[in-house]
Amino acid sequence: MAETALEYARGSRTPAEPRPASTVILLRDAPLEVYLLRRQRTMAFAAGMTVFPGGRVDPADSAVVDSWSGPAPSVFAERLGCSTELAAAYVAAAVRETFEESGVLLAGPSTETVVGDTTGADWEADRVALESGELRFADFLHRRGLLLRADLLGAWAHWITPEFEPKRYDTAFFVAALPAGQVTRDVTSESDQVTWIRPADAVAAVDAGETLMLPPTYLCCRDLTQYDDVAGVLAGAGDREIRTIMPTVRIDGDQAYLETT
Repeated sequence: MAETALEYARGSRTPAEPRPASTVILLRDAPLEVYLLRRQRTMAFAAGMTVFPGGRVDPADSAVVDSWSGPAPSVFAERLGCSTELAAAYVAAAVRETFEESGVLLAGPSTETVVGDTTGADWEADRVALESGELRFADFLHRRGLLLRADLLGAWAHWITPEFEPKRYDTAFFVAALPAGQVTRDVTSESDQVTWIRPADAVAAVDAGETLMLPPTYLCCRDLTQYDDVAGVLAGAGDREIRTIMPTVRIDGDQAYLETT
């Protein structure tokens, strides 16, 4: 990463256009824990890094608005500083990617219910089809008669990958509680390890050099250390000021440093 940053600072790299993406900070209580995955070391982006479930926005993600329950996309657009259509896609991608990467589905048959169990073979077949792109998320919701529960998500942060990175993402971060009756599953081929861990322990592992994290993941975990339970995090999300952050590179001799403002 440092070598790439130095190349960019010296003018030998042209910035790539950031692609929209979503990430979900999945939480559970007793004590407050966050769900993390370690990406395969063969991945083209963030190889070997410990991350939250998430991924790129699919062009068809914004088509879920007719299966939508909760705050309107315009509410998320105002919080994240983007268009209404992109906000809808961010939320849909957040729910879809969480299901694809953890088996947890933030959707239900009504505005007040959530799917209770997604461990069956039929659910797994749909998860695989979504992950491979064979099934559109909107079609999945329609066929199962489900509503996307946007009210279960709280907008938390908005980060854009630094300009020097060859793969760049414009990422919306959300918080959500693990629904009652559902369990996380180590299902995605993109990770080689998953864990539930206290935010403070995750931060300590990074500080000790035992875990690798990109700055947004690390800082989100650090922010969570001030909360005692999931309810506190979800309440805090509503009051949180969300600024779009894109780290910049500062060069000092042969060393490159990431800075945020």
